[in-house]
Amino acid sequence: FSHQGQLYNCNLICCDGRPLGLVAKKHLDGSGIHYEPRWFSQWPVGKLAHVQMGEHALPFGDVVFSLGGTKVGYEICHDAWVPERHACDLATRGVGLIANPSASHFAFGKNAVVKELVSKGSALISGVYVYANLLGCEAGRALYGGDRIIASCGDIITSGERFTFRDVELTAALVDLPTASDVAPQESSTGYGLVHAPALPAHSGTAPTHAAGAWESSRPLKIMDQEVSSLKLEEFARAVSRGLFDYLCKTRSQGFVISLSGGADSAAIACLVKLMLTFALRDLGATGICKKLSHIHGLSTALADGTAMRLLLATAYQSTGNSSMITHTAAHTVAQAVGAQFYDIDVEPFVRSYTNLIENATQHRFSWQEDDLSLQNIQSRVRSPSIWMLANLRRALLLCTGNRSEASVGYSTMDGDSSGGLSPLGGIDKSFLRRWLVWLQTIGPSETGPIPALRLVTEQAPTAELRPSAAKQTDEADLMPYDVLDCIERFAIRDRLSPLEVWRKTCGTFDGTFAQMMLGQWVMRYFKLWAASQWKRERYASSFHLDDLNLDPKTWCRFPILSGGFDSELADLKAAIES
Repeated sequence: FSHQGQLYNCNLICCDGRPLGLVAKKHLDGSGIHYEPRWFSQWPVGKLAHVQMGEHALPFGDVVFSLGGTKVGYEICHDAWVPERHACDLATRGVGLIANPSASHFAFGKNAVVKELVSKGSALISGVYVYANLLGCEAGRALYGGDRIIASCGDIITSGERFTFRDVELTAALVDLPTASDVAPQESSTGYGLVHAPALPAHSGTAPTHAAGAWESSRPLKIMDQEVSSLKLEEFARAVSRGLFDYLCKTRSQGFVISLSGGADSAAIACLVKLMLTFALRDLGATGICKKLSHIHGLSTALADGTAMRLLLATAYQSTGNSSMITHTAAHTVAQAVGAQFYDIDVEPFVRSYTNLIENATQHRFSWQEDDLSLQNIQSRVRSPSIWMLANLRRALLLCTGNRSEASVGYSTMDGDSSGGLSPLGGIDKSFLRRWLVWLQTIGPSETGPIPALRLVTEQAPTAELRPSAAKQTDEADLMPYDVLDCIERFAIRDRLSPLEVWRKTCGTFDGTFAQMMLGQWVMRYFKLWAASQWKRERYASSFHLDDLNLDPKTWCRFPILSGGFDSELADLKAAIES
């Protein structure tokens, strides 16, 4: 709402069809992916103004409302996250109920923090706290869980299931609302901004309510010799599939296209599209899906005859002379398991054509001994035109199959496997992804169960299959073990430690598993690759923000394209390793 030349983030309060006033946000978030101060001004605590809205003259700013004898105040999203949260001031004014309308982005495990804030907020006022969050993928990168939580006097009374596909969810609870006489204002309280509302309208009947799903509870699972939170596994499945559905709705694409390699990343994305459809059918039914995706031709018929996945997802296995029957079989089997359209495309003639073209132009004869990188990259790049053509033909959104670990060290080919309009895995590390696939293969979400066909993927060592088969190429041989890579990334990027500090921390983590000198070499390799790969990260397709390890240079993790490459820091590390 614009007031005296300034724009404020506001909440309009209405009762029985009549506006009562506007509450303005007191604290703005300018950290991480948020940039509210770029657009809004901060409203001072305790300040009250009046504005005209049509025929109504309304109080504006820091307003408390008296509804049915209970004082009602507001914390708007970030107002609850600052050390001196607004609830402390509302408590001094005798507020018995706080409402918090939020647009707080999803992150793994964040829901527990939100519940703690809601619980403490209700305890501060010895009353009731009601929290409602945005749902879905609003603008492309941030995901919102649609959290709904009600607490009373420090206890969580109820919470709703997150990441549903319905537009609106209602969670209800029966609570005792303290009246103004029950909650006496403290001595410092003033009467500013108190608006008395008319009597509340009578309500009869019961409100529909959706309780939190069984998947919301967390238990540790041992997968690939490491404990993983079952909640994180479920959250990843539901958050990303919900984001994919919103992309389908808002881009008005006819579906998705994936270059299905038979490896972990592309298989995971195919499964996420399958989960998207499964969850959407559960929440919306066929009629609801057709209403939301009315732009997709033939969807109603496809849902009726069981071919909806073939309509929504096309996959292509693009083989070169270095591709194996193992990955071909895995790709074909996964496509069949999820019900996707599968195309088998041989791109080896194009590899030979481009190789011959440059050889004839330069009189240089390519060999694996001298031209390893060039011969690998051309195989990846020739796959891009055909997969883009397939996406254009189907008027579909091409999904990039890269993950965060690869982005961290630039282990991808620009204009090759990095092609796509959205990177669903760009915010997740390869170690977690591999464990998620094992979970999906053996357990899966509570409503859907497992996808056993993933065994053909999970039993493979990750490989780009760009060198001749005799080279036995694997990702981890090219880089380092993914568990080590992701550990180094956490220390280096999230914790901002120096190479020497990262080495010491990594040695402590993998003590007895790898030699300290080998770990030191991997730390050096990581920092060199990180510094050299920023130009790639600047060009990667948009990805979902999932946690504070995000590498998106546009909204979270900024780093110069040209830098010193940690030369002096790596020299310190080398000296320490050799000493």
